[in-house]
Amino acid sequence: MNRITVLLAEDHEIVREGFRCLLKHESDIEVVGEAETGRQAVQLTQKLRPAVVVMDIAMPLLNGLEATRQIRKTCPDTRVLILSAHSDDAYIEQVEALGAAGFLIKQTSSHVLATAIREIQKGTKFFSPAISKRMRVRSPKLTGGGKSSRTATNRLSSREVEVLQLIAEGKPNKQVAAELGVSFKTIDKHRQHLMSKLNIHDIAGLTRYAISAGIIESSVQVTIL
Repeated sequence: MNRITVLLAEDHEIVREGFRCLLKHESDIEVVGEAETGRQAVQLTQKLRPAVVVMDIAMPLLNGLEATRQIRKTCPDTRVLILSAHSDDAYIEQVEALGAAGFLIKQTSSHVLATAIREIQKGTKFFSPAISKRMRVRSPKLTGGGKSSRTATNRLSSREVEVLQLIAEGKPNKQVAAELGVSFKTIDKHRQHLMSKLNIHDIAGLTRYAISAGIIESSVQVTIL
């Protein structure tokens, strides 16, 4: 029997351990790798080519949504199952637009995870029961609340999203350059392009934008607000 290979992308070790222990008892599922950051998730997916990536949205260095976009572009055969503590409609809409195969809220009972992995590996989309119920009855206008900031984010390149997240996490340009392996001047240009595209002209504004667009969570960066 061919086992379903899975990569766990979650920055909290205790949560990853819980997922790993849960899936260990599933005879048809094998965890082949674990990632602590979104960037590491992309790199390991390209290396290991798992059937399914279980991806937390709130990941450091590269958030789970942007990591999903990169994985879908470079490894189209890998299915991505999004995990989040939040389930607002704007998040769900963006997850669908990115081509993720499913969305689970972390409050979902643990046995649903294995079921979701099996379903999306077969080509079926899978959403937490509470989300599925809401999707069946919601109107197209329901997602309007977060639409403007998320639409603007779609105009940004993958590298610009990475730079935006690192800046919003409070990292200075020099550290951002080191994280991405580019020069200080390159990061400064990316920052200028971000401000021009988004019509935002200070770091605090970029941070507020990153929070509203779901690039970082509000608890990640509070020092400059």
